[in-house]
Amino acid sequence: MGQRPIDAELRTIILDLRVPKRAGCVCLPTSPERSRLMARVRQKRTGPELLVRKATHRMGLRYRLNRTDLPGSPDLVFPKYRIALFVHGCFWHQHRGCSRCTMPKSNEAYWRQKFAENRARDTRAIRKLRRLGWKCCVVWECEAMNATLLADRLKQFFGEAL
Repeated sequence: MGQRPIDAELRTIILDLRVPKRAGCVCLPTSPERSRLMARVRQKRTGPELLVRKATHRMGLRYRLNRTDLPGSPDLVFPKYRIALFVHGCFWHQHRGCSRCTMPKSNEAYWRQKFAENRARDTRAIRKLRRLGWKCCVVWECEAMNATLLADRLKQFFGEAL
């Protein structure tokens, strides 16, 4: 049986963990359940990142993963071209204009601050990398899911390196 996409898998987990408190009310999981759910959200080797890795490899580009000696620890680093590539999730990094970029209804103030901090951290990392002489590229989750769009975006960014 084929592997389900990550989004569908997490959605299933969320639905399975919901516990009815009273008739007609479905509430989110309690703390240990929530913790278990959030532990399944990965930072490395995500579906979109794996798609980008396969696409760049297919194009003949070789990379290093998560170089911690560089600001922001880019997802893919192409030392030969001095290019750092970040693969951002549309939800966590708030890709404006994307349908995956939603704001949770509960605890909205917390999430606004969380997303603002994520975006500020991303901006700082890219600025630092540029000061060090690196070119930076951000590939969004929604771009990575469309193979044609992803290939065009990578060809456009890498230009004459190909």
